[in-house]
Amino acid sequence: MLYNEGKQSALVTGTRAAKEKAMSGELYSCWQWQLKSPPQALWPYVANTDRFNRDTALPAIRQVTGDRLSNARRRLKFRLPLLNIVWEEEPFEWSYPTQFGVVRNYLRGPLRQMRTLTRLESLPDGGTHLIYETWVQPRNIFGRLGWPLIALVSEQRFGKVFADYDDMALSSQMPIKQQSGHFAPGGRARLELIGQKLVAQQINEMLVKQLMTLVETADDMTLSRLRPYAFADQWGIPRREVLSLFLLATREGILTLRWDVLCPFCRGAQQSHEHLAEIESSVHCASCQIDFRVNFNQSVELTFAPNENIRPVERLEYCIAGPEVTPHIVSQQLLPPNSSRLVSPILENGRYRCRTLSLPGGQYLQVTASGLAEAALSADEEGWLAEELQLAPTPKLRLENRTSEEQLMIFERVAWGDDAATAAEVTTLQQFRDLFADEALRPGEQISVGSLTILFTDLRDSTRMYREIGDAPAFGLVMNHFDVLREAITAENGAIVKTIGDAVMAVFQRPISALRAILAAQDALATPPPGRRPFHLKAALHYGPTIAVNLNERLDYFGTTVNMASRLEKFSQGGDVILSEAVYLDPEVQEFLVFQAERLLADSFMEELKGFDNECFTLWRLGRRQG
Repeated sequence: MLYNEGKQSALVTGTRAAKEKAMSGELYSCWQWQLKSPPQALWPYVANTDRFNRDTALPAIRQVTGDRLSNARRRLKFRLPLLNIVWEEEPFEWSYPTQFGVVRNYLRGPLRQMRTLTRLESLPDGGTHLIYETWVQPRNIFGRLGWPLIALVSEQRFGKVFADYDDMALSSQMPIKQQSGHFAPGGRARLELIGQKLVAQQINEMLVKQLMTLVETADDMTLSRLRPYAFADQWGIPRREVLSLFLLATREGILTLRWDVLCPFCRGAQQSHEHLAEIESSVHCASCQIDFRVNFNQSVELTFAPNENIRPVERLEYCIAGPEVTPHIVSQQLLPPNSSRLVSPILENGRYRCRTLSLPGGQYLQVTASGLAEAALSADEEGWLAEELQLAPTPKLRLENRTSEEQLMIFERVAWGDDAATAAEVTTLQQFRDLFADEALRPGEQISVGSLTILFTDLRDSTRMYREIGDAPAFGLVMNHFDVLREAITAENGAIVKTIGDAVMAVFQRPISALRAILAAQDALATPPPGRRPFHLKAALHYGPTIAVNLNERLDYFGTTVNMASRLEKFSQGGDVILSEAVYLDPEVQEFLVFQAERLLADSFMEELKGFDNECFTLWRLGRRQG
């Protein structure tokens, strides 16, 4: 155990504390710094041990494959001049945002063991008292004599890096290290040329320059996994605008895209693919020791990296399992059999879960202002408490291992963050389908995309129009109607999946987006510019779970939701929209209908649908009020 409340490690006073003492052959060091940022602001920087180790000039590491170790232990190694260092690393232990540490047991090299503990204590002025402690057991005389010099150099490096992180936290900057980029031959010229081409396409010139500067000057660690929404938030630009730029930059050759497959528990990228066709529906997570089914709405994220013809990027790892690898986990503790530990995390309102790697299920909790200030969470071989506990935002939690085996206790947020460009979202964008039309799943693969809104449309009296004016003129008008639909659908962040004769199938993330799009399209088609023939568009919307498939080498969707939406369209008379119950009762749709009550009127009716066992469904016909 690294740290337990009620048994604090000895601290050394002073502005620049360093102390070494022999205690059972163990060397102890303690360094302290006064920083201006509060612990919550510093945590994402300090607890990103992968970046911290890189910034403090530690060598890159590699994982040693072989026997599977228990409770997320790993066998790692790195190379120093004349030395190969190999160790078994215990799982990191932490409690957000106050402390984290790790134990490393060395199998080779001058040290036998090293334990580190980083603590972030709040100061009255809003700053942080940061304490970094190490306990080292030398293996031989080289370790005992060499550690004091290593400690001295480390203190100086750590202090500089913590000061840099403090400045970044104060200004909410991303932890990007400026690095002179090593361009591919001709890469700088290609970057400039493509940047000019993007600006000529009416792309925001300032935004294009920000992307070019990022590619040119950012460090390899940053560039190896570019998340468009994170940069949008940092730059103060709408997320969809930055995603659009990244997609265009990929098409033009500045970036390449990757599909990262994320584990639903640790949420780490288990696989990374260049194409959707490489994704399999079942994936194994070695860290969590589980097989999981892939779904587009959570476990597949679109990320980017520079195109190798512009700037090659080498992604090295300096730490594999620090707290910021799994930021949704607010506390992780390794408990021996029949033991307990007290932690005091700072929590946001929402739902949480306490689980272990080896026991099934977990204890669910809800954090609210009126929740319990103290609670015990027990891992028991007989199962977890069925009741969902209510916790305060700053509770004292006693984590209890009541089993005869060691348990890694994990306390985590259940909700996923909204800062990922998921495959479910990206593949419903018209721009993505236009730019990457060949992106589809492998034949026969079926992957859940969560709940989507499905739109089906058709032109009323199109057969009569073909007879009246002839095939060629009628076909031209139908193509114009597709253009109107595409513009309205794209404006609401939807995408046309396919056209079938005069009909269209489209997808949207949210029901309200689909409803606004089809109403806009109907209005535009019913009141065209002078000299154009008006059209009355039949339409129907349904919302529900959907499966992505490969159909005719294109990304398509199927399932009950799609089948039902296709059957609803026949009830439309043209100029109206048929809504399923799932769409009509959506909160955003209800709010919209209240706001548009003077213009729109929804009437309910009951109908049976073919293929649904003669079940009668409640539907709504949404039309324009007359007069």
